[in-house]
Amino acid sequence: MLRVLTLSTLFPDASRPNFGVFVERQTLGLASLPDTQVTVVAPLGLPPPLFARLRYAALATLPRRETRNGLDVHRPRFLNLPGTQGRWHAPLLTRALRPLLDGLSFDVIDASFFFPDGPAAIALGRRYGVPVSIKARGADIHHWGRAPATARQVLAAGRDAQGLLAVSAAMRDDMVALGMPADRIRVHHTGVDQDRFAPADRAAAKAAIGVAGPLVVSTGALIPRKGHDIVIEAVASLPGVTLLIAGEGPERPRLQALIARLGVADRVRLAGSIPHDLLPDLLAAADVFALASASEGLANAWVEALACGVPIVITDAGGAREVVTAPNAGRIAERTPAAFASAMAELLASPSDPQAVRAHARRFTWEANARALREHLAGLVQSSG
Repeated sequence: MLRVLTLSTLFPDASRPNFGVFVERQTLGLASLPDTQVTVVAPLGLPPPLFARLRYAALATLPRRETRNGLDVHRPRFLNLPGTQGRWHAPLLTRALRPLLDGLSFDVIDASFFFPDGPAAIALGRRYGVPVSIKARGADIHHWGRAPATARQVLAAGRDAQGLLAVSAAMRDDMVALGMPADRIRVHHTGVDQDRFAPADRAAAKAAIGVAGPLVVSTGALIPRKGHDIVIEAVASLPGVTLLIAGEGPERPRLQALIARLGVADRVRLAGSIPHDLLPDLLAAADVFALASASEGLANAWVEALACGVPIVITDAGGAREVVTAPNAGRIAERTPAAFASAMAELLASPSDPQAVRAHARRFTWEANARALREHLAGLVQSSG
């Protein structure tokens, strides 16, 4: 029996059902394998009580332990000090986890996000004498791995971990560039539910959401890094094309103002946060998926769109070239409105067969993801024995 402690500050809960849903799906796949026992520790970083009452009330009231989709999930709290740029996140997380982990049995720690999970996992691995694996996904390397207050912690964790995972070959290269050991990094691609994310009757799907004519869909948090303003400006230059953006975040007021200034409120919608279970219906309605990210690892949204038979227009970020490997998969465009408009116009003018597009997503399955993860973790346990 392989006993895995999955540690992830990026994990969904009742107040944030889409938060880290891909981490949950990966963990469910791992737990479904024979001779595998998984315990999830999903810590909640909360500021001092006054701040917690103002902005974090929903998180503060979550149960400290629950069964979620069959997984045993612990939600210990750790102190998140505002204004410290993350400098104390990992030490405070480590201290908060010790009382809980003292009562658990496990053979390996699987840290599903690099910061603050990774540095905390290294300290805890030493305490309990078990190997540690840390997975790099995107911002945990591109932001925390370069931020002055946390870069040294991220690099030290990467050098001390017995095993490392990267969501793409490009992410692996970024980790090596920071100084992490290349021989310990394994590319571990994401998965997609091939049954749920699949082509459908596009005209009927459009009608169900009240859209007629060409439709571009984008998903992702409304934050500057995702570049939704670039896609909005691109679509504004394409007469008759509708854009629907699924996601929520602090950029909403600025994006609403941009939509109003461009005079495209009749065909550009900010749809808000959409439950992940409803995304297949939305993607199946799209003619093109577009996301102008400044950085990514390998976005689940890219693969989900392809699985629905929808070509993608994305920037040359992270594992983009590992996903867009042929013209019918989409285009890699410069991060400008003009480049995105040109790429979308090409795809709209010459639609690809949805099944041919879907073929580019067939290698991304949760089954393959789970098998590779178990093999990786079991190998670390065997090597440490």
